[in-house]
Amino acid sequence: MAVNPLTRADLRTLAQLRPAHGRVLSVFLDLDPTEFASAPARSTAINSVLNEAEKVIEHRDDLEHDELVALREDLDRVRGELARDDLAVNGTRGVAIFACGPENVFSSLGVPESIRTHAVVDRTASIEPLVGPGHQKRWGVLLVNRRMARLFQGTGQTLSETDRIEDDVHRQHHQGGWSQARYQRSVEKEVDDHLKHVAEVIFAVHKRHGFDALLVGSPEEMATDLEGALHPYLRERICGHLQIDVEHTSGDEVKRVAGEAIEAHQRKREEELLERLSERLGRNARAASGLTDVLTALNEGRVEVLLVRDGLREPGSVDPRTGMLSRENAPTPDGSVGEPVTDVAEEAMQRAIEQNAEIVVLRDPEGLVEHGGIAALLRF
Repeated sequence: MAVNPLTRADLRTLAQLRPAHGRVLSVFLDLDPTEFASAPARSTAINSVLNEAEKVIEHRDDLEHDELVALREDLDRVRGELARDDLAVNGTRGVAIFACGPENVFSSLGVPESIRTHAVVDRTASIEPLVGPGHQKRWGVLLVNRRMARLFQGTGQTLSETDRIEDDVHRQHHQGGWSQARYQRSVEKEVDDHLKHVAEVIFAVHKRHGFDALLVGSPEEMATDLEGALHPYLRERICGHLQIDVEHTSGDEVKRVAGEAIEAHQRKREEELLERLSERLGRNARAASGLTDVLTALNEGRVEVLLVRDGLREPGSVDPRTGMLSRENAPTPDGSVGEPVTDVAEEAMQRAIEQNAEIVVLRDPEGLVEHGGIAALLRF
């Protein structure tokens, strides 16, 4: 079975996975090439996570016999999947596998960022490791001059050059006269055609993979024409401009410069969201602070942006009849206590994904301290 790149649609599918029978086995394997480049290192990591998964399964005392048998079979499938030789391909730095035999679910996904190697058994898929800092947004970096274009795709740390376009554009010269004017118009027509070709290619790539954000780089005199040639869907995703030699800059240098721009954009985005949160809370308008208020907003489908501290873990409960989330041991509307969940913060992320809300996991541990590690901007 192929290891497919993680997409937003995958996250929605996993967030909605709530099997009527059985449990979900979630296995995460770090393949960061700085640590696991060699076959022996990867083999050690694979054996470690398989042993951990086996212990997690066998030490559970709340499983029915059929659930235990199904999980053992799921682990065998995971073991076979991790034996593949092509796990770390196409920029993959981690693998996430989700299995639930009773629901005929088995999904192997490539993750573009490093993830912590571990295994989880629960009533739902564990998606929190996939929505951490840097895991969600897919970037494009488009570099264009008068005859060439280069496209890089990936996350801030895992950009790779995927497309290169070269068109036959004659060079300008300065001999003067009517022939020079006609020649110059011909050259400019070739440049316009080149930009249209580039715009068509990158839009086709966007339709296949989808960019959340785009950085562009070009000679200053071409910037306006380049943006004008791009499809409106791509123009609205432009988040910055790079000053860089299109043809002669190495791939590693492009990735370094783009990575710095992406990091700066993400920091600015987090700061803006926190400022917006503070302003709305000051007006008591369309914002929620703290676990109780955020869970209430999620239960009502009002969350637009969910802000979560990286690594937040909170026990909670869920009403088995209505699916409403609440703090640990909080009563349901009829006065009973809901079913306990190990981490209601992850349940909150799953609910946010189901509602097509944006999730921002803040790397700054101080950013949400006054809000107990979780807050939200609301739609209404």
